[in-house]
Amino acid sequence: MQIVSEEFLSLGVREPSDISDKQLLLLDIDVADKDLWYSLALGKSISDARAELFVLLKGITTKANQEKVIKNYKALQTFRKAPAVQKSKRDEPQAPATGDVTIYCDGGCSPNPGESGSGVAIYREGRVSELWFGLYERRGTNNTAELNALYESLLIAQKEIEAGNKVEIKCDSMYSINCIKVWASGWEKKGWTKKGGEIKNLEIIKLSYALYNQIKNKVSLSHIKAHAGLEGNELADRMTVHARETKVEVFARYDDDINVQEILSMRAG
Repeated sequence: MQIVSEEFLSLGVREPSDISDKQLLLLDIDVADKDLWYSLALGKSISDARAELFVLLKGITTKANQEKVIKNYKALQTFRKAPAVQKSKRDEPQAPATGDVTIYCDGGCSPNPGESGSGVAIYREGRVSELWFGLYERRGTNNTAELNALYESLLIAQKEIEAGNKVEIKCDSMYSINCIKVWASGWEKKGWTKKGGEIKNLEIIKLSYALYNQIKNKVSLSHIKAHAGLEGNELADRMTVHARETKVEVFARYDDDINVQEILSMRAG
């Protein structure tokens, strides 16, 4: 539980007048009492989940973006509560629970902006184990697709770490890595603002940054060159194209047989 203090409230609002209706609900305050919300909030006890959402909603003014943050956060909570080891739909034998796990992530868009999708390839002990694809957006960008892929990779990494595995994530988007590892901390200190205009893709950046901070001491996140012949990167790339072609909006496991050569012969992004 979180006791609401002035310090806590400053994490979620720049000025008292900036409070949103969604944040009022998280504080269990009626919208009709908006003018008195600050004094009513102090000393309240709210759940950790409500506290995290309150902070994540800072500066998010449109209802659509607020709903997206809440939806993504709820998905993250559901993912955290899921069993650490997932059974395949075909009840195939699973890889050992411990070992080295490498996650390759990629996102693509054609044209840019245009139809976008994300892909992930998971390797265990040096061999491809799982492929994931989806998050199709009819009007996406390369950057949103790359950030979505990295966020899903962080979710996977979190579960693998909980299972006792050593995890590394390899991403070919320097933009996505810089957003999470370099720029986000400065933006956060400035109330999620930056000189020169808005921070694009702020909602997914906030979610990814919060998740990365939880596991950064147990995961390696590094940049690799795209289309340089690295099998994991190429497989993740093919999954982005597969996502665009199938228009799958959720992030789904690729359940066909993983024939590496056949998949690599698919259209590249």
